[in-house]
Amino acid sequence: MEVTMDPLFLAWSYFRRRKLQLCSDICTKILQDNPYDQAAWSLKTRALTEMVYIDEVEVDQEGIAEMMLDQSSIAQVARPGTSLRLPGTSQGGGPTPAVRPMTQSGRPITGFVRPSTQSGRPGTMEQAIKTPRTASTARPVTSASGRFIRLGTASMLTNPDGPFINLSRVNLAKYSQKPNMSRSLFEFIFHHENDVKNALDLAAQATEHAQFKDWWWKVQLGKCYYRLGLYREAEKQFRSALNHQAVVDTYLYLAKVYQRLDQPITALNLFKQGLDQFPGEVTLLTGIARIHEEMNNITSATEYYKDVLKQDNTHVEAIACIGSNHFYTDQPEIALRFYRRLLQMGVYNCQLYNNLGLCCFYAQQYDMTLSSFERALALVANDEEQADVWYNIGQVAVGIGDLILAYQCFKLALAFNNDHAEAYNNLAVLELRKGRIEQSKAFLQTAASLAPHMYEPHFNLSILSEKIGDLQNSYIAAQKSEDAFPEHIDTQQLLKQLRQHFAVL
Repeated sequence: MEVTMDPLFLAWSYFRRRKLQLCSDICTKILQDNPYDQAAWSLKTRALTEMVYIDEVEVDQEGIAEMMLDQSSIAQVARPGTSLRLPGTSQGGGPTPAVRPMTQSGRPITGFVRPSTQSGRPGTMEQAIKTPRTASTARPVTSASGRFIRLGTASMLTNPDGPFINLSRVNLAKYSQKPNMSRSLFEFIFHHENDVKNALDLAAQATEHAQFKDWWWKVQLGKCYYRLGLYREAEKQFRSALNHQAVVDTYLYLAKVYQRLDQPITALNLFKQGLDQFPGEVTLLTGIARIHEEMNNITSATEYYKDVLKQDNTHVEAIACIGSNHFYTDQPEIALRFYRRLLQMGVYNCQLYNNLGLCCFYAQQYDMTLSSFERALALVANDEEQADVWYNIGQVAVGIGDLILAYQCFKLALAFNNDHAEAYNNLAVLELRKGRIEQSKAFLQTAASLAPHMYEPHFNLSILSEKIGDLQNSYIAAQKSEDAFPEHIDTQQLLKQLRQHFAVL
């Protein structure tokens, strides 16, 4: 005789093992037999929520709408070191663009890709449209609400007969008085259905029912306000929740609000308050390090990443950022140790082998360089990665003096990614060495238009124009170079020469 397990316990077991679709299917069968089974209903809402759950703690990317139509700015010109929108104003000994490449928003390239590092804050609508969405797609970031709506429509496919809960018929006032069911229902509405308005109604009524003393509901209200772009209301709710109960997540949500309001100093102070309550908490230390890094204060960021590693020595982001900082401060041997540590931890991807290859080359371990790049090429996931690896192999070829190999590598980089400004710039230099002035000039103009934030193409174009006697274009390009990198001595000298020329005329 076969002993069968109780269906509800079996569904719960599947939920615990994260076999969410099987859990949902069993709950559906239970609800067909008994539509009023609250336990099965609650478990199904939790299973459907978990399928599409996104951690709200990470600072999400700002879309074009949020960046260009920002109503929350207080001062148009912020004081140096107080804004994420003016990252060039750093006091912390940040690296210059001559040493460490910059992103379009003017920040040094970080050692680890996360949502806020890719988009940055472009100055004009044209730049915003050109800014890539992530490392893998060239589409600009659309507004956040669009992303959530798309998730919501995709999630409805989980039930072919239509939505599991018809929100227009749900009596939110009734459910808000049932603490056991209201929380799972809220998360279902917020994450699965992405109906922030109904979620906000439910959270407001449940907070009222709890006599405004339940910190969890206040955090949920804050999340709803944040989604709706009401950052000051969200701040009030998170502050109120912290007064009731200090929770790490609440500190992270509130810091996210301050970062969106462009108040990094307030966010840093908040993280430090959190560290008083939760000493050594890794997520809070990482948050401080990220803000310092975004403000181009690399020295402080590295110190905090080291504190993170004291607490958690397998933290990939901290290891990668410290490794990249050592590489750009001319210590490739130490960077190599950090990247090797990532390999030992089981990180196995194209980017890591690419970085290992560069570290080996600059640390003069030539035997390992090409084998690392071969591994990187074997692990590429898309054309942009392929282009970057070929570009770096081209840099190695320039370093060993094999200019023919370098020329071929830069051409290959452009074959895989036609918008690779650095490859255009280096190809222009190689073309100039061959005496092809027009070709070189065309490549430099292309590089300058693709990456207006890089100073090299502007400076090279200025030098080339000056040599062929085109002083006007040389002066324009030199000014653009100075805008991108004001401390560049060669640009300043060139501008001085050109002004003297014009003064004589």
